[in-house]
Amino acid sequence: MKIEVKGLTKRYKDNYALNNVSFTLDGPKIYGLLGRNGAGKTTFMDILSGQILASNGKIEIDGEEPFDNQKLTESICLIKEGHNFKKDLKVKNVLKVYSFFYPKWDQELADKLIKEYNLNLNSKVKTLSKGMESALGIIVGLSSKAPITIFDEPYIGLDAAARKKFYEIMLEEYEAEKRIIIFSTHLIDEVSLLFEEVLILQEGSLVLMEEADMLRNSTCAVSGTIEEVEAFISGKEVIEKKQLAGMMTAYVYSSIQEAKMHGLNAEGVPIQELMIYLTERKKGA
Repeated sequence: MKIEVKGLTKRYKDNYALNNVSFTLDGPKIYGLLGRNGAGKTTFMDILSGQILASNGKIEIDGEEPFDNQKLTESICLIKEGHNFKKDLKVKNVLKVYSFFYPKWDQELADKLIKEYNLNLNSKVKTLSKGMESALGIIVGLSSKAPITIFDEPYIGLDAAARKKFYEIMLEEYEAEKRIIIFSTHLIDEVSLLFEEVLILQEGSLVLMEEADMLRNSTCAVSGTIEEVEAFISGKEVIEKKQLAGMMTAYVYSSIQEAKMHGLNAEGVPIQELMIYLTERKKGA
């Protein structure tokens, strides 16, 4: 499916949650949607999933707008960090409701994940721990097999082992049946290697949209004496630098080849370091 975002604006009185944002997501891919709190990520996901209307501009999915469009929203599954399900429903009834809504629902996968996360089908949502409620969201999101699956901080309350299992299963399911997965997270270091393309929102504007591999190839970590490294990075955009005992390592926008030509040791920048830097830097810096 093709998602076209055209001049998307959402205004709350004098505050712009999104301000004239335009981009296209085309075809199955795992997208990382990053940004600090208040950047506009959740507003974008709410408009994409047809839950709210834009103030101006629009989102089109294969030429149609999602708001009040059941045929289209059957192709979109949004799992937020909480409050996804009615509190008085039992787990088994939550799963039944979603299995009716999503035409491609995979009950076999749902059963497998219920066992993996040790969920009691007869428990009411209101009795679940935060982690178990997150697990239920993950089960619905993956089992929906929705062509556009959106996860917004879906793992609150899950420990590191449970989160790792989620990432592994998500990747397995994506490889078995490709779809658009949009993943919004603050735990960049855990999931950065899953992303094929990265979008960064800041203060309601899109400040970066780039293939993850291109990001990796446009930066490098250079090491050498303080004098050598300082001379090399002069005039370049520096992500971070560290020094110890007369030696320096700097993360910089440059190629590994260029650094090696200057006699420096060079290797790739850890992608999570790069994404954290890009997410936190000031707009226009």
